[in-house]
Amino acid sequence: MAQDLRSLVGSGSARELQEKLENWQRDYEMNSFGENLNRCCEILELNTAIQKRLFSILNETSREDTLNEGADTIKNRLLPSLASGGEKSLSITEGSLGGELQLRDSASNQSCQLQELEDKLYATRVQIKQMEQDPRASRAEECKALRQLQQLNDYEQEIQTLRHEISLLDAQKSLLQSRLVRSRSPFRCSVSKSRSAVSVRTWSPARAGRVNASHRACIIARFGFIYAQERLDAETLLRAFICDMETVQRIIYIAAVESFRAAKMAFWKLKISVKETLALDHVGPESLEVAALDYIARHKDLYDVCQSVQEVVCSMNVNPKIPYPPEVDFFVIRTLIRELCCLAFSMQTLIPPLDIALGVDGELFNRTMYYRSCDSDFTAPFVAYHVWPALMENGAVIVKGEVVTKKIVLCSRRRRIRSRSCSCGRRLRSGQVTRSRSLSTVRVKTSRY
Repeated sequence: MAQDLRSLVGSGSARELQEKLENWQRDYEMNSFGENLNRCCEILELNTAIQKRLFSILNETSREDTLNEGADTIKNRLLPSLASGGEKSLSITEGSLGGELQLRDSASNQSCQLQELEDKLYATRVQIKQMEQDPRASRAEECKALRQLQQLNDYEQEIQTLRHEISLLDAQKSLLQSRLVRSRSPFRCSVSKSRSAVSVRTWSPARAGRVNASHRACIIARFGFIYAQERLDAETLLRAFICDMETVQRIIYIAAVESFRAAKMAFWKLKISVKETLALDHVGPESLEVAALDYIARHKDLYDVCQSVQEVVCSMNVNPKIPYPPEVDFFVIRTLIRELCCLAFSMQTLIPPLDIALGVDGELFNRTMYYRSCDSDFTAPFVAYHVWPALMENGAVIVKGEVVTKKIVLCSRRRRIRSRSCSCGRRLRSGQVTRSRSLSTVRVKTSRY
């Protein structure tokens, strides 16, 4: 025990403890929080080592007490100080542990919140990426649908073209069959040689190339196609502004008649000009008339169809058979007028040329020239008005027209009454003006073309 005490005194632990305490007191204000904690921990460690050696000496000393004289001293002085010191150290330890646990919990909570935010951010990014993929897919589907729609339109146009070609081929077939039947008839075999020779002499290769059955059949088929399709399209356009079906059909018939008149006039003027040009150096077996027709048939682009359409519209503006006032500008059916003008011009290049029959309201119904419309009175013998003209060749009917027959026929003078005009309550289109009967106020709308 004495040796242990000397060893404790000789180690200088107490002096070292005192020096550390003095140094810590001197530098406490200048040290940081971490440095003060380290100093305190060093002093506590040194103090703990001194206490261990003191308790070891106390233990040896209590062993030497055979009479238990120091028990009361230990009980009264040492235990209370140990208890108070233990509670303080315990409270300090508990406080430090609680702070550490609190810090750990706070750090853990922050980590959890951070992880949760990262998960939400990742989910949001995934949603945004999915949304971006969806618009791209929708745009791709839209583009695909547009391409399919365009292909469908192309297919429909091809189908229409094929149907038109089929109709032309059917017409050619029927014409060739009829020619074959005529060529095999006994009457044709009994024709005299002199007549055959005249026919051969008057037939030229240029005329055969121009007046061929295929070209004639195509023109006739085109006339039927305009009646079956484009006439109905024009009726639909006019019905959007005029309720009276009779007025609509009258307007379309007048448009057909005026289109043929304008095209024939333009053809006549062009033929005169071409003949004057070809007459300067014309040579050949065919006549100048045939040469002029051949030239016009090969150069149809010389025809100014826009001028003819304008003339047709101007003529319709002053036509007394159309009820007054109008509810629509006649330029809305310019597609029908243009097609009829081009067709009428092509008909003039044939030998003999094709033309339409001019009908008169109130004429006797001709069964060989016209069909009755479905809304006709089939017991009426007179024509109330014409729906579509008949196609003629040298006075013979090639294609029948269409008329409406009624028992009571209104004269054309009564057609000028305002009450005959039926409006659907729709306004005129932009740029439309009311027609006038005076030729001086006829509208000229070249800007439409």
